[in-house]
Amino acid sequence: MPKTWFITGASSGLGFEMTQRLLAHGHTVVATVRRRGALTQLEQTYRERLDVVLLDLVEPESTSLAIGDAFRRHGRIDVIVSNAGYGLFGAAEELTNGEIDRQIATNLTGSIHLIRAALPLLRKQGGGRIVQVSSEGGQIAYPGFSLYHATKWGIEGFIEAVAQEVAPFGIDFIIAEPGPTGTNFGANLVCADPMTAYDETPAGAVRRAISDGSFEIRGDAARTVAAILSAAASEAPPLRLALGSTAYSSISQALSKRLSALEAQRDVANSADRQDL
Repeated sequence: MPKTWFITGASSGLGFEMTQRLLAHGHTVVATVRRRGALTQLEQTYRERLDVVLLDLVEPESTSLAIGDAFRRHGRIDVIVSNAGYGLFGAAEELTNGEIDRQIATNLTGSIHLIRAALPLLRKQGGGRIVQVSSEGGQIAYPGFSLYHATKWGIEGFIEAVAQEVAPFGIDFIIAEPGPTGTNFGANLVCADPMTAYDETPAGAVRRAISDGSFEIRGDAARTVAAILSAAASEAPPLRLALGSTAYSSISQALSKRLSALEAQRDVANSADRQDL
């Protein structure tokens, strides 16, 4: 059955692939972009089912207005996809205050404002689904991506709590966690000015791998989107959806290490409990 979707960051990468695929299968898409003309060809082909909206997530009032207007125009939004974001690379010491603020405002607080603006409207219509495009980087960390990871770990923690708050209203969430995927993520990667002090560190090694193309990318954008849409169409999707063999392996290893470390600390943890004397 055709649905109405609201997708941020629809002009490129996974957002574009998702928008294109949904339109081809008869759905209606409210697609947000940051510049006019970004979806001209799709507009010409699907003018009756594609609603393009200009939006920059760093402006909370604009976000609230855009999603409110979308609900008014279409009557109902079935699925909201919080996809807009970008990568910031640099050792923490290399980053500028402006780079840090922009990364957080786009990837973290931008997504938070979008979700908060949508919740009362989803409650009013009796429910709905929110898909947050995160990353394997919401569960693991690479050196040089500290601020990017801060935003992804942050939004996952936010959703973990909000999902429990709004479940009684028929609103649920999917956190999509793709591994390195063949999109234009690398082309849009913002890189801080490097410091020579980090040349021979793990952050420097990752920087070289990115610049020389040896950073392994296994994920396929089309297959990643297909998996997200399949989960979004299911009656009871998982809260977290690891996508790609790299993401599955990396997240599994990280969780296993944490569990082992936690088990080693069991006695210390138990000793912190209050005990009646």
